Amino acid sequence: MSTQTTKQLPIPPHFDAKKVGEVWRVLYEERANDAQAWAKKHNIPPAAKDKTRICLMVIDAQNTFSIPKFELFVGGRSGTGAVDDNVRLCEFIYRNLGLITAIYPTMDTHTAMQIFHSLFWVNDAGEHPAPMTIISLDDVQKGVWKVNPAIAHSVAAGNYLGLMRHAEHYVDKLSDGGKYPLIIWPYHAMLGGIGHALVSSVEEALFFHAIARNSQTGFEIKGGNPLTENYSVLRPEVLEGADGRPIAQKNARFIQKLMEFDAVIIAGQAKSHCVAWTIDDLLTEIVAQDPNLAKKVYLLEDCTSPVVVPGVIDFTDPADAAFKRFADAGMHIVKSTQPIETWADITL
Repeated sequence: MSTQTTKQLPIPPHFDAKKVGEVWRVLYEERANDAQAWAKKHNIPPAAKDKTRICLMVIDAQNTFSIPKFELFVGGRSGTGAVDDNVRLCEFIYRNLGLITAIYPTMDTHTAMQIFHSLFWVNDAGEHPAPMTIISLDDVQKGVWKVNPAIAHSVAAGNYLGLMRHAEHYVDKLSDGGKYPLIIWPYHAMLGGIGHALVSSVEEALFFHAIARNSQTGFEIKGGNPLTENYSVLRPEVLEGADGRPIAQKNARFIQKLMEFDAVIIAGQAKSHCVAWTIDDLLTEIVAQDPNLAKKVYLLEDCTSPVVVPGVIDFTDPADAAFKRFADAGMHIVKSTQPIETWADITL
């Protein structure tokens, strides 16, 4: 018989849903004491005793995507998407504290000189592309946008011609691979900046879980390679350079770790980009091993929103289409308010 706490737990009194859209300091010592007392009060065992091992992967629940007026706030069509998602995510974690064995937050991590930031590119007038500019293969081949020669020293040890060859190769590989075209994103998730940090309420929930269940939070960093985008935590968009040599590799260690769990629950931002691409890569790995393993993946559809820039671009439909494809492959679309013990294909 499982030693896990199968019943849903109450929400701890420290959680304030009204603060989820704000940035503040987590009171670690107080929360650690609270978590230990909470585990004792509700007879929550250490995660090491779980018979059914459940992983929660929280994709990029960072300020840069989740706090209004930050760089790439994911508002969805409602305009408050990521905030509402994170309220539900925190409540899901607290209610299912005794069931979730381990939590793995991914963290988008960037610096200024990356291929999807404006500083990387320049036109003949010396101007950099504005955020949300799409750079096509034709743009690069015709010289509409060129690699900024001033960054070659920092990014490619001065090899400007090699960097130009890579840029053309990169946008070509994106189109060949059925990926999104190269989009110039606003500077976001900047390493060392406040936008890079996890949303305070989510960080607090993860810390509370780690203490209550004696289960170390497993942070997965992605996105630091200057020569490729990295929507998915499992692999970057492009793996090799123009010369055929590898510039990056799959996150084989994390893929194997996910495969070892009895159930993998996925939430985070944004549904249309980093969430969808991560799930897609996970599905590729599953199909290569055993397509039946798809049924152990659960997608918290009410804890993720698509990128929507009103009047500019709306990725809602592509995101919904991707989730339908995942469901057709055997993954489960669930809501955070549904008790885990009622989910199909899960045994506690």
